[in-house]
Amino acid sequence: MLGGISIWQLLIVLAIVVLLFGTKRLKSVGSDLGSAIKGFRKAVGEDEKTAVDNQSTMHNTTIDGTAKKVEKPATKE
Repeated sequence: MLGGISIWQLLIVLAIVVLLFGTKRLKSVGSDLGSAIKGFRKAVGEDEKTAVDNQSTMHNTTIDGTAKKVEKPATKE
């Protein structure tokens, strides 16, 4: 299955984890992990929105300038 780990081995590990931590603690860890992932997704979404806003602003920007002729420096011959 997963690199040589069978379903029975996974169930044994799960049973040991439940015995060590208890169901209430695992429930709180799961909800904390879920809220952390939700916060991460929200932060990534805000960063992407900011990047898109910056790109659209840059496309609508006009740069004013004047061109000047640059003469070649005198060379010694």
